Formats: sequence, structure tokens, C-alpha cells
Amino acid sequence: MSLENLDQLFDEAFENANLIPQESVPQDLQLVLYGLYKQASSGKTQQPNASQDMIDLRHAFKTNAWMQVKHLSQNDAKTEYIKIINDLLKEQNENL
Repeated sequence: MSLENLDQLFDEAFENANLIPQESVPQDLQLVLYGLYKQASSGKTQQPNASQDMIDLRHAFKTNAWMQVKHLSQNDAKTEYIKIINDLLKEQNENL
């Protein structure tokens, strides 16, 4: 698959993610998707501001999700993100 195709599929998956009701996706999977999206779109993780992160537990969970996928290349993160979104869409369509 070419990088252009992968980028297009990733953009489509991101748009399709907005079609999935957030409450239908378990919070742990939401965090995985967040981490994959950040890795796919930014690449390298940035070191968080410790004082701010300690206060904001939600931000800490999101940062942790991103750190857990930091070993993936941007393309691998895009591929995994696309796969999860497509699986969620398929599941949603089966439940209709």
C-alpha cells in the first residue's frame, strides 16, 4: 500500500470514527484509539508537564495511552487505527 493510500484511508477512518457513538466504545478502547491517533499524526511523544498532568487525571490517562504505542511507526499506528475503526463500524452495522 502506498503512503498516499494509507494517508487517505487514515483520514477516512478518522471521519468514520465520528459516526460511531462514543458511548458504544469502551473507554479503554477510546484510549487506545487516542494513542494510535496521536502517534499516527504526530510521531514522537512529547514529555508531559508533570505538574499539570498530576492534576488532570484524564490528561494523564491520554498521555499514558500515547506512550504505550510510542514504539509504533506513524504508518503502523495509522494501520492499526484504521483496522480498529473498521472493526467498530462493522460491529455497529451488524447491530442495526
